[in-house]
Amino acid sequence: MLSTRRIGAMFAIGAAVAVPIAGCGGSSSSDNTSGSADTSQSTQAATSGGAGATGAGGTVSLAASEYKFSPADPTVKSGKVTFNLKNDGQVTHSLEVEDVTPGHDQELEGDVSPGQSGNLTVDLKPGKYEFYCPIDNHKEMGMEGEITVK
Repeated sequence: MLSTRRIGAMFAIGAAVAVPIAGCGGSSSSDNTSGSADTSQSTQAATSGGAGATGAGGTVSLAASEYKFSPADPTVKSGKVTFNLKNDGQVTHSLEVEDVTPGHDQELEGDVSPGQSGNLTVDLKPGKYEFYCPIDNHKEMGMEGEITVK
């Protein structure tokens, strides 16, 4: 039989895990697996709908396919912004955000294989930032977008 102390500890651990997940909002996709190349940047956090989130920063759910991102023009609040990239295409994709700090871009660690996901978190000040797929000539083929940060 479990002691009252053990039950209380298990309840506290469960609550500590449930509160951050519940605070992130619902997910439009329940499949959030990570490939071996992008596990250092991947999490199992729930995502918002992609057009913005409450609180500082936000979460943008991006679908990558040949050769576009959806949505291509999300809006979020300033602060830490997490891009959840799901590769819905047939070829490998990635994600890079330009000029996160003047002259410095940030790129997703590793590439995202078809059917896999990866996350990139950047700290963004108000403004507009270009993002794109840095693989081969994907950007030139139209795989780019612009995030508006308010």
